[in-house]
Amino acid sequence: MFDFTNNTTVVTGAASGIGKAVATLFGQQGAHVHLLDMNQEGLDGAVQEITGAGGNATAHLADVTNQGGIHELFQQIGKIDVLINCAGISNIGRADNTTEADFDKVYQVNVKGIYNCLHAAIPLMLQHKAGVILNLASIASRVGLSDRFAYSMSKGAVLGMTLSVARDYIAAGIRCNCISPARVHTPFVDNFIARTYPGKEQEIFDKLSKSQPIGRMATPLEIAHLVLYLCSAEAAFITGCDYPIDGGFINLNTP
Repeated sequence: MFDFTNNTTVVTGAASGIGKAVATLFGQQGAHVHLLDMNQEGLDGAVQEITGAGGNATAHLADVTNQGGIHELFQQIGKIDVLINCAGISNIGRADNTTEADFDKVYQVNVKGIYNCLHAAIPLMLQHKAGVILNLASIASRVGLSDRFAYSMSKGAVLGMTLSVARDYIAAGIRCNCISPARVHTPFVDNFIARTYPGKEQEIFDKLSKSQPIGRMATPLEIAHLVLYLCSAEAAFITGCDYPIDGGFINLNTP
């Protein structure tokens, strides 16, 4: 099961966190993984980990907000079987105190970045009448989160793009789904807590962990396992769906 031998998989945001876990897992399952990120050191470490375990991986220093650069890179890669859009950034703020610059920055990465990758990958998939796309959305596309105005906007757009692509290309053999994690314990979370709440790191970490009814954050690997399934041949009947992976956050939290 979950055999990706002779499969070419592109993962954005692959230098750390969820993207790195996804790329590593796909490498273990036989895919040739192309890792995209703007963090060269993180990319090199991820590729070394994959190839050191016998996998096949190639690093690409890439900016998903640059449409021309993404098109050129995808043309170089050639046939793409799976595209996994993990690249994204967060932002703290409400509608009245989010600056235009911050709003635009989140939009450029989280929305336009995915659009650019879709715009470049789908024509390649159409050539072979096959392909799988998995976008990283968030529980923020389903529920209201405090102080996450721009981030929630972007993840709502990810859900909308996912459904649109699934509808438009279903007859062409292209599947498109997204997943909506709650909080995941990544280096981003640790850095955010240390930067925003110095001296209260453990207190804030515990508070954020307990906001999931299950009592903890997810691990990147737990997210990667769901991604692997949805992109596999075993999930061939699944398209146009959003899968919460949230420790009960959406349905079990009381108002």
